[in-house]
Amino acid sequence: MGDVLAHESELLGLVKEYLDFAEFEDTLKTFSKECKIKGKPFSKTAGGCLRDPRSPAVQQELLAAFEGGDQKVFFRLWEEHVPGAVRDEDALVQKLEFYLHIHFAIHPLKRGAGRPDKRELDERISYFRSFLETRGTALSQTTEFLPFYALPFVPDPRAHPSFKELFQDSWTPELKLKLEKFLALIFKASNTPKLLTIYKENGRHNKETLQRLHQQLVEAERRSMTYLKRYNKIQADYHNLIGVTAELVDSLEATVSGKMITPEYLQSVCVRLFSNQMRQSLAHSVDFTRPGTASTMLRASLAPEKLQDVPLLPSLDYEKLKKDLIWGSDRLKAFLLQALRWRLTTSHPGEQRETVLQAYIGNDLLDCHSRPQRSVLQLLHSKSEVVRQYMARLINAVASLAEGRLYLAQNMQVLRMLEARLKEEDKDVVARENMLGALQKFSLRRPLQTAMIQDGLIFWLIEELREPDCLSDYMLEYAVALLMNLCLRSAGKNMCAKVAGLVLKVLSDLLGHENHEIQPYVNGALYSILSIPSIREEARAMGMEDILRCFIKEGNAEMIRQIEFIVKQLNSASRVTSVS
Repeated sequence: MGDVLAHESELLGLVKEYLDFAEFEDTLKTFSKECKIKGKPFSKTAGGCLRDPRSPAVQQELLAAFEGGDQKVFFRLWEEHVPGAVRDEDALVQKLEFYLHIHFAIHPLKRGAGRPDKRELDERISYFRSFLETRGTALSQTTEFLPFYALPFVPDPRAHPSFKELFQDSWTPELKLKLEKFLALIFKASNTPKLLTIYKENGRHNKETLQRLHQQLVEAERRSMTYLKRYNKIQADYHNLIGVTAELVDSLEATVSGKMITPEYLQSVCVRLFSNQMRQSLAHSVDFTRPGTASTMLRASLAPEKLQDVPLLPSLDYEKLKKDLIWGSDRLKAFLLQALRWRLTTSHPGEQRETVLQAYIGNDLLDCHSRPQRSVLQLLHSKSEVVRQYMARLINAVASLAEGRLYLAQNMQVLRMLEARLKEEDKDVVARENMLGALQKFSLRRPLQTAMIQDGLIFWLIEELREPDCLSDYMLEYAVALLMNLCLRSAGKNMCAKVAGLVLKVLSDLLGHENHEIQPYVNGALYSILSIPSIREEARAMGMEDILRCFIKEGNAEMIRQIEFIVKQLNSASRVTSVS
């Protein structure tokens, strides 16, 4: 309601203008009277930019100046009331303007048979010459107007055969008629009510926007379905791999007790490792009793496909790029960071992407090799939320590649800055997500794992996961995955032992979370930390086995298998050797 009141005067003015244009005289009188009674004044500027109430008077002034030969008044009004775009782009208007300049230039010669005032004539000829050298150059190559470029240099145009037509009695009236028609047309167009113009433009704009958005939506949905299929396939393979890995670990434990692994069991495990398309044929064609056969087939299935030849991207001036990233405006920094990320993420996998990444590393794009006073990394602390977000996005993209993680790991300052910004950033969810995503990818490297554990990141993750519903799906999944990676290390497990009750409470609550994508990570973290005797004791005291068995009743086959391994770990008497 406040917005309506703020613009009420202008809106009333638009309505009044339209009623006047459509000639609703009685309605307009009633409308004006009621507005006056209610004390609602019209805006004096509403529609004024499109409709000039003085249009008839302006037309008369222009025509009077034309007939009287008043060159200065005419062209002052002409420039004020004829839009510049029309005068510059409309060929017919340019021709009319050219003839109007001729009319005023020779006007003293047509006023009578006597000798014209030389000073006035020279002034008008000079003005015409100036026009020819500026706006008149547009028609200099037109055959129709070419002879008139000699007019300023002819002593007496009346005696020259090329200009005979100009001094005929019919020439000026014909030019005046053309001028009248043009003025009527231009002022009629300018009298179009602003309300009608807004309606037309808005309708056309909305239609074009809707068409463009629909096309983008169709394309986005197509890409989304493709990525969803790929994601589901990767996720299914990952879950299958976790299950197989757990079984193999169990089998290795069994061999310590002297139990043999049968060829049939090995065959069933290996068949599960292959895709559904290959599973049945491999089960019958491969002899798994022969040493090396299964591993050879498995490695063959993982052989990368031959990539098609793609052109390399052109090189960039990285020295200038880095200067702009440090000293440029926030807007420029954001655009550059976005472009650099897109250059990497949209490049074709293989040689093209490797070349882009190696260029970033070779030119030390993020200042990981050097320690300048002002580095690109400092953009993580920028006052601009957009710059911080795009910087986090770029680091996350680089960290997604093994070579990129190696490059970023060379400077522990990257890790420290990400940890600090992650804990401080409370406004931009996207920035936090990308910072956490980068840290999760960093956790794949052992030195960075050690640093994160020493920095107490496990405690921060546990606090964040106490209220999982406050986190986005991305934050939740990456937080749990990072926690699991850190819990695979002995140092990480020992950190968890310091707050065993809280860790077990958080993980057991997460087992029942509606986001089922986090379950393998939760199971992995639980299995890992339960190798610590003190944590096992705490788990038994809180009835962890009963909690786990509740999920066995509700879970799928893979979930049940994983939880059974966790229960076995919970009830084990001896400590399982862990990764140090």
